[in-house]
Amino acid sequence: MSAPYTPAAPPTFPPASTAPSQPPPTEAVARAPPHSYYGAPPPAQHPFPNAFSSTGPTQPQAPPPVSPQSFPQAPPVSQPPFSTAQVPPGPTQPLLPTSQPSTFPAGPPPTSTPSQLPGVMQPQPPVSQPSPYHSGPPPTSTGFPPQVGAPPRPPFAGMQGPPMASQGPPMHQCCEPFYRVRGPHPGYTGPYPGQPNYGAPPAAPAAAPPALKRLDPDSIPSPQASDMPPVQKTRHRIDPDAIPSPIQVIEDDKANKGSEPFTTGVRGQAPPLVTTKFQVKDQGNASPRYIRCTAYNIPCNSDMAKQSQVPLAAVIKPLAPLPPDETPPYLVDHGESGPIRCNRCKAYMCPYMQFIEGGRRFQCGFCSCVTEVPPHYFQHLDHTGKRVDCYDRPELSMGSYEFTATVDYCKNNKIPQPPAFIFLIDVSYNAVKNGMVGIICQELKTLLDYLPRENPDVESNIRVGFVTYNKVLHFYNVKASLAQPQMMVVSDVADMFVPLLDGFLVNVSESRVVIESLLDQIPEMFADTRETESVFGPVIQAGLEALKAADCAGKLFVCHSSLPIAEAPGKLKNREDKKLVGTDKEKSLFQPQVSFYNTLAKECVAQGCCVDLFLFPNQYVDVATLGVVPTSTGGSIYKYTYFQASSDQERFLNDLRRDVQKQVGFDALMRVRTSTGIRATDFFGSFYMSNTTDVELAGLDCDKTVTVEFRHDDKLSEETGALMQCAVLYTSCSGQRRLRIHNMAVNCCSQLADLYRNCETDTIINFFAKYAYRSVLGSPIKNVRDSLVNQCAQILACYRKNCASPSSAGQLILPECMKLLPVYLNCVLKSDVLQPGADVSLDDRAYLRQLVSTLDVSESHVFFYPRLLPLQKLDVMSMSLPVAVRNSEERLSRGGVYLLENGLNIFLWVGVNAQQELLQNIFGTPAFGQIDPNMTSLPALDNPFSKRLREIIESFRAQRSRYMKLMVVKQEDKLELIFKHFLVEDKSNNGGASYVDFLCHMHKEIRQLLS
Repeated sequence: MSAPYTPAAPPTFPPASTAPSQPPPTEAVARAPPHSYYGAPPPAQHPFPNAFSSTGPTQPQAPPPVSPQSFPQAPPVSQPPFSTAQVPPGPTQPLLPTSQPSTFPAGPPPTSTPSQLPGVMQPQPPVSQPSPYHSGPPPTSTGFPPQVGAPPRPPFAGMQGPPMASQGPPMHQCCEPFYRVRGPHPGYTGPYPGQPNYGAPPAAPAAAPPALKRLDPDSIPSPQASDMPPVQKTRHRIDPDAIPSPIQVIEDDKANKGSEPFTTGVRGQAPPLVTTKFQVKDQGNASPRYIRCTAYNIPCNSDMAKQSQVPLAAVIKPLAPLPPDETPPYLVDHGESGPIRCNRCKAYMCPYMQFIEGGRRFQCGFCSCVTEVPPHYFQHLDHTGKRVDCYDRPELSMGSYEFTATVDYCKNNKIPQPPAFIFLIDVSYNAVKNGMVGIICQELKTLLDYLPRENPDVESNIRVGFVTYNKVLHFYNVKASLAQPQMMVVSDVADMFVPLLDGFLVNVSESRVVIESLLDQIPEMFADTRETESVFGPVIQAGLEALKAADCAGKLFVCHSSLPIAEAPGKLKNREDKKLVGTDKEKSLFQPQVSFYNTLAKECVAQGCCVDLFLFPNQYVDVATLGVVPTSTGGSIYKYTYFQASSDQERFLNDLRRDVQKQVGFDALMRVRTSTGIRATDFFGSFYMSNTTDVELAGLDCDKTVTVEFRHDDKLSEETGALMQCAVLYTSCSGQRRLRIHNMAVNCCSQLADLYRNCETDTIINFFAKYAYRSVLGSPIKNVRDSLVNQCAQILACYRKNCASPSSAGQLILPECMKLLPVYLNCVLKSDVLQPGADVSLDDRAYLRQLVSTLDVSESHVFFYPRLLPLQKLDVMSMSLPVAVRNSEERLSRGGVYLLENGLNIFLWVGVNAQQELLQNIFGTPAFGQIDPNMTSLPALDNPFSKRLREIIESFRAQRSRYMKLMVVKQEDKLELIFKHFLVEDKSNNGGASYVDFLCHMHKEIRQLLS
């Protein structure tokens, strides 16, 4: 059963203050100790940044607000308290028929007698004060303008709700009529006290039994408005401990699902969360490390899918690395005849094929076509109809495996050459001066020994080549027989060609001496350069032509430092215009400024030429345009703004090392097949598509994901479920052509409650972020934000209407597995791409937009909701980490030290009153004032705490695809503003809502849809 989250103390919502970025006042507000939230009764209410109200249907529907408005007093309408309940954990919950009109009255909900609400008469404040919601023009008093068609409600009528029964403190008896307790919900220390009762009239004081009084600042009669100092009367708000906590959900999942292996044999079971450490046993469906779905029980028909608005998508990471205790996919070789496939739909042999007629034929699980079994593949069936060799063959018993591909699967029907890596290094003035050229040349001497290989005992057969460039290109002949490398200059950049064939791409071990000599000479050769301009288009053309000449696929590693303004194909101009931000023309800033690179990308994909771009900009370089080729070829972009050798060298070198060494496939083609009833309709990621079904990737590495959206094209049945098969054809780093197959079966349901019971919020958010970040290319950002909020509201309103037990409209009811949807969605809405602060450059936004398109679910999770660890609670004797705290400033103790990671950075926040012993152990000094905020690595001190902390930081870095630079942030220091940007539950200074505010807004949107 599920229980509602209902208010505990009657909070009131006076108007918000006018200060746009001022933190909530601290006077006279009882604060909980920073870490008592875990397993303790919910602490006292905190001040609330703004109140939501609504006028009639004249208002436009659109956050964020732009101008102050005052709201007329509407007749008081009262509603039952705001609370949330959860999805029924099992099928025992009776479903609410949709036709029951009494549950959701279309007009304003009925008025209830004020005397039933315990609490205190509150002063009625003025209405027209703007809220601190947005830095910018003073917004409306709501923070989000009201929606069209909302019933009139009083703007700040004392929004109160009765307390609720919980495992914690006792409660008032008189709140019975307003909510129904449906048993404690799993995963909560207590219910949700302190939610506002939207639009209720001020309640008359009710006599409550004194013994049951809760000691709570809001249960005590508030002084009259005139008795309060001006700052203090600004706001009371919902208790943040009373709304769904990401940390609580993460910890519960670890406790429930982290102890035993996740076996994939059962169709449609949701895996543990990405934050839980678990082992996978492949028993017929692909591991969640390869495929995660937004829903594991999908609607049987399109009407139901449309009604729920839950996106049906899979995030697929075909070459995902596995932990050491899991077996990589087996390689199956069927000889010259190649893999066994369905005659009609061409699906590959997998556990969903049904053998019939004694094993002589098989029926396809995807299209039901019957295919003859080739004589060499024949095997008898046992009494259950399974082949007797079923468990000896990975393709009949596993979810993931590989086939060796025959020559028919090769380009132009010939076996591929081993791939090549070409390093193209910018040697213009900036690149030399900031130290990049010297650093990379020094590093390549050792790094070239670590090129990817399949067998660690055999040397890599990847060949390498080198180019340097500014306004012209310099090619190097590093043939083993030469005593010294030879340079050849191509100054006609308008018609790019490769001036040498023999000696440009070489084997590292054969040409080692010549290569080392070259890498020593490059920094000296260009040490005194005065050339500030550089080209970019011809650089990629040069690498592409070299791969064409060698007739192989490969990867270009381009290190580039400035906007390519020199006269050449692909020349760009500076179009950075902050005035367009927030206008309908903003989308043009995310689009490439010339079409040259789109054409070039297409040529690269055809050759299997993947481009990785390392940027070292000191000013605008137009990442939106330079990134076109990397993001179309399966490549990556790394960005080191204002690169300084002393502080950024470690990050660049670690990124470069990982990028060169990681497992990668070339010339890849991916196709997703589905069983009848659904089909793949949309794809997100770094790739190129020349038709509607084939995802083409010049390179596919172990970090890249491709996200696929599915739509119904027919009805599905609950018996058979739905199947998908992802097949990736690629050339391995040893030059072998392979097929990697991942299979996934999910359940189908005819009841909405089953859908809502088997969703995965982290994957839904990953999909929403990618969808929104792609939409900014064609729509104004405001529309993108609105549609995200609207779809989320529809998902939750559909659940409320069709799956939750009848309860008052004043309660917010969330499905158990989606209770974090509002907090995570708010993090996406507040991200720099969709809501930039004044200090975020256009290049940064373009970079993040492209970065998120290929993130897997674990990386998008920590990117949008960072991990924050209290180090003062670290137990050096234990291998386990301290329980994380929520991303909010009020969770930080001045006496603590905290570690925050978001996948791109690690911050070490040091409280101004941190214990001396702690500081001594970490920094080697007991004094807060002596800590150097510019340090980028911690001193290696000889004490257990220092060792354990450095181990933790290294283990975090090992989990992420990019090296996270460490930044030390001292409380009240200038860097703290950057750190606070990642405290995503708080109001952000770029105008993003706090979690509490957004939840209220979401509730309002849901109620609007229901009425």
